[in-house]
Order: sequence, then structure tokens, then C-alpha cells
Amino acid sequence: MPVEVNMPQLSDTMTEGTVVKWYKKVGDKVKAGEKIADVETDKAVMEMEAFEDGTLAKIAVPEGSKVAVGAVIAILATGKESVEQVGKSSAGLPASAGGKAVAADAPAKAQVVPLAVATVATVPPVESTSAATSKPIVATLEHAARGEVHEHASIGHGATRVPAHAIPPIHGGNGYRVIASPLARRIAEDKGIDLKGIQGSGPYGRIVQKDVLAAASAPTKAPEAAKPAPSAGPASASPSAPLPAKILAGEKQAIPLTKIRQVIASRLQASKQNLPHFYTTVDIDVEALSDLRERINAQLEKEKIRLSIGDLIAKGVATALLKHPAVNAHYDEKNAQIIRYGDVNLGMAVALPEGLIVPVLRGVNTMGFKEIRQRSADLIDRARAQKLKQDEMTGATFTVSNLGTFGVKEFSAIINPPEVAILAISAADKRAVVRDGQIVARSIMTVTLSADHRAIDGAVAADFLRTLKGLLEVPGMMLV
Repeated sequence: MPVEVNMPQLSDTMTEGTVVKWYKKVGDKVKAGEKIADVETDKAVMEMEAFEDGTLAKIAVPEGSKVAVGAVIAILATGKESVEQVGKSSAGLPASAGGKAVAADAPAKAQVVPLAVATVATVPPVESTSAATSKPIVATLEHAARGEVHEHASIGHGATRVPAHAIPPIHGGNGYRVIASPLARRIAEDKGIDLKGIQGSGPYGRIVQKDVLAAASAPTKAPEAAKPAPSAGPASASPSAPLPAKILAGEKQAIPLTKIRQVIASRLQASKQNLPHFYTTVDIDVEALSDLRERINAQLEKEKIRLSIGDLIAKGVATALLKHPAVNAHYDEKNAQIIRYGDVNLGMAVALPEGLIVPVLRGVNTMGFKEIRQRSADLIDRARAQKLKQDEMTGATFTVSNLGTFGVKEFSAIINPPEVAILAISAADKRAVVRDGQIVARSIMTVTLSADHRAIDGAVAADFLRTLKGLLEVPGMMLV
């Protein structure tokens, strides 16, 4: 019998989605588990697969169209009925049916699941961290893949966004990169539209979906005479990095909020308003931790594995959380309960130019340093290859946010509900401290725990940080 393919709700904040691309056309065979379409949500571009074998009999929502969650986007013929019969029987089916029956013989629903996420950034790989403070946040991914210190954002990240990868550069006549969203690029590619000729209306001149659709519907103009290329900008304006539109003196610029930015604003505002945050801060001597990292990396050199300080901190955090389960918990307001977890699913807050992602390292408490590095790198690689699964971006029991590579000395992050705490990790730098009555230079790192006072008391938060400090200052204790 015919079955519906409906617009799924891929996140708790999603109310509508956009069909970015169909991988099948009417009449094509569809196998269970096969990718059938890309859908853009308020958080990412997701690939979908169907759980039913059959034939695609009707596409109810064309590419580039936006529909509500639950709306029918396609019909599959799964029995002996012909594609033509199914197509005719569903001819009057509204795209916004919301998944509800529209006739007595309405087809059954077919389940669809998200397979992966699409990448979003246009910043090329960064080859060095020597000037990390002046490079885009997206450098996080390149650094982490090589085993260097992660770059994270100071956020309460509620909205997830996917890691960036190096998209083949597209240059305009002035040599600068054309900035466009993934959806805009896909539509432009399918319609054969040159992005270099489109003026973007998004943030910093970014080309978005409506810009490409407007260009596609605009009448074709006669080619103009070639204009001389403008003179090169100042030496500091690198053609390999996206440049914000210049705002002249006396002018102003209005930047429309993207879906992801709206969700971020809503979630962070709700978290800050509704959760009684309090903050506890400690300084940690990471001299011994850095020495341990160097010794381990020397042993792993033949395997081409290089640990970051972040990997060792992740292990320390997981070990401390097991000793303090009140911090490794969710606050369930609906059922008036606090849920504590025996395993640590560590969220790693990462910022991108237009959104956020929190890859989740599940069961990090059972991993050694080497496995933490390998699993972290694997998560990033598969995200860049559009192979991240939904459960790899959800289910964190605790989150860390790291601004250390930007030289930030101290900051406080915003909690991501239903988690009850988040750890802000700052830069480790040489400071004058007293040791055995002598003033010496030691590598000191400041960390701040933001805690939800509904679930965690001040003494509990302080005790957790004391345990973490002891583990990182004497890293051998992580193995005890």
C-alpha cells in the first residue's frame, strides 16, 4: 500500500523544514535505508532515509520549498499498485497536510531518520595555530583533527551546528571568496547559476536561498562589457578569508537573523532567565599535565597520534564527574526530578560563523587518552564528510567550552538545559606563583563551573572543582 514520507521533527525546536535536494525522482526505486533527500532544519542540513522499499510515486514538495513538521513531502508505492495510480490518488494532497489523513484511504506514514549533517563554513583549512587569536573560530576543526588544542565557544549552545570543512573556494572578480549558505550553493549548482553574479542579503553579504531563487526567476540580461577589476585591497585583507561588508561612516547595516541564530537567541535567553546560574572558579597548575602530554606524544609518534591538552582535560572531567554524579545530571522540570548518569557523555561546544554544534563523546569515562583523541578526530572527520548521526549531537550529560587558544584568561559559559552545569576552560599561561616559599613561573589555567542552583548547591560545585583540580595537577590520579 502507499505510504507517506513526512517532514520529520529533527530537533525539539524545529517547527518547519526546507527540502534542499531530492536524490530520487518519480518512478525511481527506493530501498529501505537508502538516502532520499536533504532537509534543512533550524540547526543543520540533514540527510534522510526511508524504512520502506518501494517506488517514489509522488514528490509533494519541490526542492527549495519550506513546509511544516509532519507535512507530507512524498509518497511511496510499496505494493502492486502502479506509480500512476498512487500519483492520481494523492493528486489533491496538500503539502501542508501535517501528516494527517486527507482521505479515507490516506496512505500510511513511512518513518524517516536523519543520516548526517551538511557542513556550513566557507573558511579554508588553517595550517598553523601560531596566531590563533586572529583566526576564525572554525580553525577548531583543523586543529583538533591534528591533535592540537580545541577551540570552543563560550556558549550555552542549545542549537547545534555542524563542523566546517574546506569548501572549494569560489572567487569573485576582486579575488575575494563568495560567501554562500550550503542550501544556496546546492540550489545554484542544480540550476546552473553562477554565485559570483549574485548580491547576498545575508549576514556580511552572505548569499542565502532567497537570493539564488530570485536570481533564477529574474529575466536574463544581455552580457555587459567587462569592467576592470578593482584594485587589490590592503595587504591585511586576505582573499582566502570571508570579509564582512564594509560599513561607511554615517551608514548602518541591518543583518537579518538566520534560523540558527534565532534558535540560539531563544535558547540562551530562556536558559539565562529561567535557570538560576551561579559560578565557581579555580586556578589549576597544569605544568605536570603538559609534561605528561609531551611524554605520551613522544611514545605515540610512530602511530601518528598526537594528544591535545583538551584530550587530557576531557579525561579529568569525566573522572571527576563519576565522583560527583550530582554534576553529571539533567534537571527534569516536567517530572520534578533530577536524573543522574553513570556514564559521561561529554559535549564539546564548538562555534562556527553562523551557528554552533556540540559533538557528543559518549562514554568518555571508559576511554583512555588515545581513544579519546581517536574518537574525537573520528567525530570531526565524519561530520566533515556528512556522516554524523543525530545521536552524536544529542544526549550530552555535561559540556565543556574552551576559549583557551584565544588567550582568554577567564569567562563564564551559559548552561545548556537539561544539563545542570557547563565548564568554561580558559588559557593556560605562565604566572608567578609561590612554591615551597619561592616565587616561580608555572602554567596556570583558570576554569569556571556554571551550575544550575536548582540541582546543585555551592558546596557540591566547589567539591567537584577541587576534585578536578587534584586530578589535573596530579594526572596519574586519573588512573587510580
